[in-house]
Amino acid sequence: MSKLSTIRRPGASPAPVKRFPIAAVMETLRRTAAQWRSPIVTELANQRVDPFKILVSTILSLRTKDDCTAAAAARLFSLADTTEALARLDETAIARVIYPVGFYRTKAATIREISRRLLAEHGGRVPDSIDELLKFKGVGRKTANLVVTLGHGKPGICVDTHVHRITNRWGYVATRTPGETETALRARLPRRYWIPINDWLVAFGQHLCTPVSPHCSRCPLGRWCARRGVERSR
Repeated sequence: MSKLSTIRRPGASPAPVKRFPIAAVMETLRRTAAQWRSPIVTELANQRVDPFKILVSTILSLRTKDDCTAAAAARLFSLADTTEALARLDETAIARVIYPVGFYRTKAATIREISRRLLAEHGGRVPDSIDELLKFKGVGRKTANLVVTLGHGKPGICVDTHVHRITNRWGYVATRTPGETETALRARLPRRYWIPINDWLVAFGQHLCTPVSPHCSRCPLGRWCARRGVERSR
């Protein structure tokens, strides 16, 4: 595989791999990820739930394991499953129901405030624009992209720690932050992979391409991966 060679300053990011068989990589990734359970937010999207539930579930999922998120979301939506109903609850009631998700008190306040603002400013509907969603406190680009893609079915790339780490590890991009990775992927990644790449790489990153000591010896993508940043592997 030919790589883009360049003279780099000390500490500079390596150049991305010039020729990278992204179609073959993504097809292999799709087949590999199919053996693992999809994230809870994706499962909700497959049930064609309201975008508001996608938004709330995504907020609950931040720094929280999927099983815990799924249980908390089920309890919350059994109590209040619309913007109006959630806006009527106080923070204490929401916190009690979603416990023990990570930062449950902060998330309770965020969910209530978003519900109230959605009613006041958007008629209870969740915007389908990343820029509009970013105006809400507690909504970052990862959350906004998930809501736009999974909630509204519009193009977007959700870049979390797995997408950022693994695409750089491949050498497909050479970026320092998730924001830079999103920009680089929007410029390079074929649009048909924009929505599914997050699901596939989350599963792949949790089970094989782990942050420390990835399972390179049994990775189906090994022949294409530049293994950038990998100091120790299994």
